[in-house]
Amino acid sequence: MLALVVAHLVVALLLPLVSVRSHRTAFLVAAVLPALTLVWALAQSGVALGPGLAETTPWAPSLGLELSFRLDALALAMIVLVSGLGAVILVYSAGYFGPTSEEATRSAALVLTFAGVMLGLVLADDLLTLYVFWELTSITSYLLVGQRGEKRESRRAALQALLVTVLGGLSMLLGFVLLGEAAGTYRISEILADPPRGGMVPVALLLILLGAFTKSAQLPFHPWLPAAMVAPTPVSAYLHAASMVKAGVYLVARLSPAFADLAVWWVPVVAVGIGTMVVGGWRALAETDLKRVLAFGTVSQLGFLMVLFGAGGRIAALAGIGMLLAHGLFKAPLFMIVGVIDHATGTRDLRRLSGLRHSMPGVAAAGVLAAASMAGLPPLIGFVGKETAFAAFLDEGDSRSWAIALGLLAGSVLTAAYSARFVWGAFGAKAGKEPTPVHHAPGPLLTAPVWLCVVGGLALGLAAPVVDALAAGYADRYVPADAEQAGYEIALWHGLGLPLLFSAIAIGGGLLLHRHRKRVRTLAYRSPFSAQNGYENTVAGLERVAVVVTGRSQVGSLPAYLATILVVVVVLLAPATLAGGAWPADQVLYHEIAQVPLGIAVVVAAIAVVRERRRFTAVLLVGVIGYGVGGLFVVDGAPDLALAQFLVETLSLVAFVFVLRRLPSHFTEQPSPRRSQVFKAVLAGVGGIVVAGVAVVLSGARVAPSSTSGQFVALAPEGAGADNVIAAILVDFRALDTVGEIGVLFVAAAGVASLVLATRYDRGRDSGQGTPRHEKDVLG
Repeated sequence: MLALVVAHLVVALLLPLVSVRSHRTAFLVAAVLPALTLVWALAQSGVALGPGLAETTPWAPSLGLELSFRLDALALAMIVLVSGLGAVILVYSAGYFGPTSEEATRSAALVLTFAGVMLGLVLADDLLTLYVFWELTSITSYLLVGQRGEKRESRRAALQALLVTVLGGLSMLLGFVLLGEAAGTYRISEILADPPRGGMVPVALLLILLGAFTKSAQLPFHPWLPAAMVAPTPVSAYLHAASMVKAGVYLVARLSPAFADLAVWWVPVVAVGIGTMVVGGWRALAETDLKRVLAFGTVSQLGFLMVLFGAGGRIAALAGIGMLLAHGLFKAPLFMIVGVIDHATGTRDLRRLSGLRHSMPGVAAAGVLAAASMAGLPPLIGFVGKETAFAAFLDEGDSRSWAIALGLLAGSVLTAAYSARFVWGAFGAKAGKEPTPVHHAPGPLLTAPVWLCVVGGLALGLAAPVVDALAAGYADRYVPADAEQAGYEIALWHGLGLPLLFSAIAIGGGLLLHRHRKRVRTLAYRSPFSAQNGYENTVAGLERVAVVVTGRSQVGSLPAYLATILVVVVVLLAPATLAGGAWPADQVLYHEIAQVPLGIAVVVAAIAVVRERRRFTAVLLVGVIGYGVGGLFVVDGAPDLALAQFLVETLSLVAFVFVLRRLPSHFTEQPSPRRSQVFKAVLAGVGGIVVAGVAVVLSGARVAPSSTSGQFVALAPEGAGADNVIAAILVDFRALDTVGEIGVLFVAAAGVASLVLATRYDRGRDSGQGTPRHEKDVLG
């Protein structure tokens, strides 16, 4: 499983080499790996629907970190969408992007990268592994939505999606840590087998839900999804119909078998899900851009899926898997159809489109079938999933279930209404409008992927037992309330009953709303609530707060910054150390007589620095302090540290000397007031005493060598071939850190060299001030 994920990333790195020669070939090559992944997953379906297929790769064994993956029924259903639809959409992209398209070069590689990280997310069996892939999806989606970043609208949409999803991801990470610590394991399968209760678990679940809500565009975080419609249509079809927005739904579905019986889990999921379903459907009725109609429809459907997976219950879980597959199989082709229409006519504004059912009959037929599945008409998979959803709550009969069922009915009425709006807007003949001319007839690479998805939705509706077999592998994790629930199966026909009545009411109510579309659109357009305005006001408020805080705290005064640090140290560190530690009984003033003169030299130089008025003398005194500290290192038996200290001090002195050539010889600022000087002196003295006292207390608190130090001593002779433990740590055990320090020294040396070269402008000038020509050269 890890090999498949890595293969996606490796091939994506190589795809730009193919895109340079042919964009179409790059997309077709990219489609091969997701297709093979789907074939592999279907070949493992026997194991996945049973005990599951697990795989673990150590990541950092000493820290207990590992990459754990597991293929089960839920992961298999997601792979059908992530890899199956991913391959189809990549083939569609080969026909969508032209040979000179500037977005195509990067889109093929990024879509395949996204498919890889999304595959890792749905297979993850470890909370931390899941989080890593979760954030990678946020990054890749940011790059896909923003494209090259040349359009302001694309940059804003990408940034909004990134801010919202990363905010939720950070809260989710905290929830994962709390949940993992409460359970004693971060392995998801082990948490599901023995879910923790009490303590910080409710807080952890709320934080995890926040991450799921932001990723799946739930209220009030949903505006980022319609804004992201600025991305190319194939990107929208994949990210916002098949993969990315399903991540939050998948997370809820993954954890619900363990926590759906807790009110802290199902109440927010159901409340937010129904609210999102209704608001998304209502907003879709006001849109005139076909992509935005589908975008708000996606928001609505995601709310529907959240309710099904979060409410708990075996039948609801069956409906969740059914609708998960249905949504991918009708929403992806609808997005692709919008791309075909835009490609053929140059517009996707439903007010300008008319009569396409005559000029594009094949596309129109596919669009009608996909929209019918979205509305819930038989015999399509959308009808099967929706009727199962109604049955999940109507069969229970209590007030909670009836409230959920009525909420889903209201959302379903709106779903049927915007489905009719899409078909009418895209293909209907409007009174008083000439038929829209078709400039470019769609080729097979554009139409074949659409029909493949539509036929798949029809086939799964007719072959409902296949869906039931897949869904049962996940739904059987729930304990059925009675024999009726235990024996329920997904089927195309369950006979006459309340679920069928609810489906009929949803279709009839939707068509009625569409009939009065002008009045409904006016009401929907005038909605007083706007989550987008809320997002913009929040961001603007944060910016204003940042400006105020920065203006108050970043005053441009180094003494003020140092004083703030010292005050915090004195106020927080000193009481905590004195309260928790004790002064060592055997503490002496010095261990070696040589420490005394070196210490006196350091103290005298420090006092002299603050009284010196000449810059060069002050720099020399600072050097004396540094060399004195290096001498203390020598006395204490640390020649390696002493050598590093001497080198740094020498390099600093050289840099200061070249800098001072361009500054006046004396300090020119006015001395601070007497009161300020006294405050600084007292604060510096108290700070020094506190730091020294804390160092003594903490060093005396250790009664035995640390286990890490023992390992260093034991491994140094054999592992590093060194008798000097400090040298072994610097050169071998901390090799990367030492390389970084060398890099810092290299940068400092480059800076010194630039200062040396800059002095050529100082010829014949005693003041050290640069010439106008020099200033012009420096400023460019």
